[in-house]
Amino acid sequence: MIKTVVSLKQAVGENLTIKKNTLAPDFPTGDEKRICIVSGLYGDEIQGQYVCYEVIKRIKKQYDMLTGIVDVYPSVNPLSLESKSREIPGSELDMNTLFPGTPSGVLGEYLAYSLMSDMEGADFCVDIHGSNMYIEEILQIRLDDDNADKLVSYARFLNTDMVWIHPSTQVKDGSLCYELNKKGVKCFVSEAHSAYSIDFEYGNRLVDGIFALMKEVGIWQGRISYIKKPLLIRDEDVDYINSETSGIFIPKKKIYDKVREKEVIGYVIDTITGSVNEEVLATKDGIISALRAYPAIEEGSLITRIVEEVYE
Repeated sequence: MIKTVVSLKQAVGENLTIKKNTLAPDFPTGDEKRICIVSGLYGDEIQGQYVCYEVIKRIKKQYDMLTGIVDVYPSVNPLSLESKSREIPGSELDMNTLFPGTPSGVLGEYLAYSLMSDMEGADFCVDIHGSNMYIEEILQIRLDDDNADKLVSYARFLNTDMVWIHPSTQVKDGSLCYELNKKGVKCFVSEAHSAYSIDFEYGNRLVDGIFALMKEVGIWQGRISYIKKPLLIRDEDVDYINSETSGIFIPKKKIYDKVREKEVIGYVIDTITGSVNEEVLATKDGIISALRAYPAIEEGSLITRIVEEVYE
């Protein structure tokens, strides 16, 4: 059932509307578990659009296997999606810093309040992101260490390559995931690929993981696919390599590649002189979990992250 979460009249005579699709058993008992699938907090991250579509499609094919409630929110920041921007047009506010919002606040704060109110009481939430235009990422779940103990055992079902636990001091108040966890909703942030595009392999893998999680917690009774065991990473397992020069980055490796310490990852070149400004070397043995996607860089730009192979 498609429901309107919030609808606001705009100055140009149009309506800003956020909708969700609620899928529930035909004969509910009142004790069903509930999961929220959220996409579109940033308008340039569209990976989640495909995930939402695929989740709904698969449920419809085997609706009799649904034993819980699935709320799908494909576009929770429609103005940013339409403008292909990370901020809300006009106010230029980052919506993922405005939660839990307020009913008397500016547009973004009111939208955040309406979404939080609608999701309150859910058991789980998967907040789907798609990195940014500069960096390509492997499929991962991000958690903060304040909530890791209660979330890791569920995050391992989501079929990602990595579960990355951040120190809580690095997690900003005001994000949807942070505020939902404070409310008792077990929330995970997924990252994958890069902005302005959809990687269907990543999307299908995450969908497989969502169904595995739903089966684990009693929302789904159908068959599930093989689920990959993720790396379990903390910040001390991650090396960041930033450029020491400006120029164009030419990669010699790809994400997922295993590298040895001092192995060449790529070069920063100078196009006017035809020379190499910098040879980018691996700082340790590990796996490339993120790599520069947009080749033009400035001194200090992130080029890659290397993680150690650490499993739960």
